[in-house]
Amino acid sequence: MTHLSPMPALAAAALALALASGPVLAQPLDIKPSGQPAAPRAAQRAFPLPPIRPAGLGLPRTEAAAQPAAAPAQEPVVTANNEPRATPAAKPSRPGAPLSKAEAVERLNAYFNGFSTLQGDFIQFAADGRRFEGKLYIQRPGKMRFEYRPPVTMEVIADGTSVAIRDRKLATQDLYSIGQTPLKFLLKEQMNLEKDSIVTGVSTKGDILSLKLEDRSTLGGTSKITLNFDLAANALRQWVVIDPQGYETSVSVYNLDTQRRPDQKNFVINYERVL
Repeated sequence: MTHLSPMPALAAAALALALASGPVLAQPLDIKPSGQPAAPRAAQRAFPLPPIRPAGLGLPRTEAAAQPAAAPAQEPVVTANNEPRATPAAKPSRPGAPLSKAEAVERLNAYFNGFSTLQGDFIQFAADGRRFEGKLYIQRPGKMRFEYRPPVTMEVIADGTSVAIRDRKLATQDLYSIGQTPLKFLLKEQMNLEKDSIVTGVSTKGDILSLKLEDRSTLGGTSKITLNFDLAANALRQWVVIDPQGYETSVSVYNLDTQRRPDQKNFVINYERVL
């Protein structure tokens, strides 16, 4: 049935963990990363698969100890189906020099504001170390779907107004406001990271730009978010969310497509549905 009551602690943790898995009862997945897709067009660029599970993931972290996940030096490669469409580029920094805070924010704002639709694959590590995979669909403003692969029975759907966490096996559906989620940077029509959140740090390692944010409007308190962005490929690679209780969830994305329009059925919430 559909509930519209104050958010219980377990569901609150699910939202704070990047709309993660909630009360998933299935065994941890042991799925290898998707095989390499068909040969790309010459203009496309190869990029590394999402990183493996970092050591110590799932343990509570203090602010001093929290660090963004770093990709290993060598990874298998896959090829993106589509590069993000052309976006206004931030002013380049000096060759080899780290980006300043203003340059980093400008670069990421330009990226997020350069597309209205996005779909692709994701690999998620929950706070307890479990690994999940699935498909991600976004249509801005406000629409999103996390579709988990079996045996997980969860779905997370945003229809522009509300977010539904649906469990097909348990026949439950819980509704929350989009403003309570830590993933507003994926859903807003026009993004301004410095205005919509607090930028607490910027670092660059090789081609990977890491931007740390704090969102104080999420459910349960302040969520700490790290965005990992590939400067060479001009593509989002990963976000890491640390919830108000100090637990971490990372979501890596790949095979991103910003050209194809998702099916609108992906974003429908039936408010009277009994699952």
